[in-house]
Amino acid sequence: MALPTRPFLVVYIVWHPSFATGPAVAKALYDHFRRQLFENVAGGTGLSVIYRSTPPEGAAAPLSIDFDEGETAAVVVLFDNAFAGDESYMAWLTETAGRAEAKGLGVRVFPVAMDAGLASSGLAEQAIRWDKWVEIEEGARTRRLVSSLSYQFARMLRSYLERLRHPTDEEEALERYLKKVQVFLSHSKWDSDGTRIAKEIRRALFDGNEGLSSFFDVHDIAPGLRFDKVILNQVRVSAVVAIHTDSFSSREWCRREIIEAKRASVPLVVANCLADLDERGFPYMGNVPVVRMDPAHADRIEYVIGRLLDEILKDFLWRCRVKLVRADAGEQVRFLPRPPELISLAGLDRSSQGQTILVYPDPPLGTEEQRLFEEIAPDVRLRSLTEWVAETEAAT
Repeated sequence: MALPTRPFLVVYIVWHPSFATGPAVAKALYDHFRRQLFENVAGGTGLSVIYRSTPPEGAAAPLSIDFDEGETAAVVVLFDNAFAGDESYMAWLTETAGRAEAKGLGVRVFPVAMDAGLASSGLAEQAIRWDKWVEIEEGARTRRLVSSLSYQFARMLRSYLERLRHPTDEEEALERYLKKVQVFLSHSKWDSDGTRIAKEIRRALFDGNEGLSSFFDVHDIAPGLRFDKVILNQVRVSAVVAIHTDSFSSREWCRREIIEAKRASVPLVVANCLADLDERGFPYMGNVPVVRMDPAHADRIEYVIGRLLDEILKDFLWRCRVKLVRADAGEQVRFLPRPPELISLAGLDRSSQGQTILVYPDPPLGTEEQRLFEEIAPDVRLRSLTEWVAETEAAT
């Protein structure tokens, strides 16, 4: 068995050579999606990001895109007046969009309206409206663009996974593609910061137009349903933001929500909103991204949402990778989307003969963590995905 050779997602960034801002925006997207965060679950050097801007010698438009270079493909078009005014580039885009549509939901074109040029272009695709973000500075615009694209890429990968599991007709596939990702906001009502920040994040999720739906227990538990069952069910199927205020660790339900999120291996981000101190740091809030946010101002919500979207995309990349190698795994192999920790031992069936193997994204754990696992669970082996694949190939 070998790991898949084609990338699960290839991102093409297209802009007109006369668009002065194009190279800087393209480089920011390249730097984000090529980072180690995605390399660990996608393999190689992160997502495959390819530029299309300057035409080859003797041509009037960029090179054609080969949509078979990856399992899925996203064409991000930084569309401005120069692009709209160039007949060759417009013809290239029309032809590319047509081929993408024929390929189905595994290939998408995402226009980004950089100025007013898109309004008169006649493009049917819904655009990401950079031109409407005039009230915020350039760096914040780029972060918002990254977040928008991260969610769209996650949608594509979820659709790809669903297609592998359940081949279906076009209408059903579109319905699944449009299904929103739920966000559970775990927070303490014991202090005013927890509830207030949860409401502000909730508002940002809706107002940000990222296509995310928020689960917020104050408003969304239907009458007649048991509080405990609904809460724990929602945690298991959501991406979770833990709003870590001073009283968070002391609240039973906050602790239960985090433990359930860890056991379900869902995307989880901690927003560190401590105003003074946490008397007993809850041990199961580690091993996930932590974003610092001043509770008085809550002025880094976009960073929290952006990091959560990174985790959602990373989770789908990992699921894609595991889907293609799981067939070679025995019953005693369990795949984890993040490095294992002691809570990963919960729920394992360790009564049968043979060792249980926990397989996780590269790189391998450090020696100090390996030794702790060996002491507590000598019947459990820890292997990064690359290590496990190498051992499996050597054994066959």
